[in-house]
Amino acid sequence: MKTWVIVLIVIAVVLTALVIALYFLGKKAQKKQQQQQEMLEANKQTVSMLIIDKKRMKLRDAGLPAIVMEQTPKLMRGSKLPIIKAKVGPKIISLICDDKIFDSVPVKKDVKAVVSGIYVLNVKGLHGKQTEAIPAKKKSRFRRALEMAQEKAGAKPLK
Repeated sequence: MKTWVIVLIVIAVVLTALVIALYFLGKKAQKKQQQQQEMLEANKQTVSMLIIDKKRMKLRDAGLPAIVMEQTPKLMRGSKLPIIKAKVGPKIISLICDDKIFDSVPVKKDVKAVVSGIYVLNVKGLHGKQTEAIPAKKKSRFRRALEMAQEKAGAKPLK
């Protein structure tokens, strides 16, 4: 046999093993995430709060309790998380917000929030009109160049 055939067989075997390993790791991570989601759902409660501020900041700069830092994996400590500073009763506390709802959280408004521990799952406005903050997607350089070329050619722009 030629050497390139042997090399291709070895590469195919390694890639197959890698795909199988990623499949089982993904399945394990999915089960773990499902258990965490069930725990959040079991411990959720509705709280009235005044949202003071919201930012994406590093975990160590967020002012969260020390036990949160201890339980967080070392790789996650430097990553930025959506943090909400809110007044719940007489206390001002920092809470971690769900990424999906972070953009729609109103600032300086009273809200009813579904909270599980220090994690905010959902927010509904209490007073005044509800403002949904839908960020406009920034166009890539390629998309802008394509639209400019189509305008010059007189063609209908893509959406």
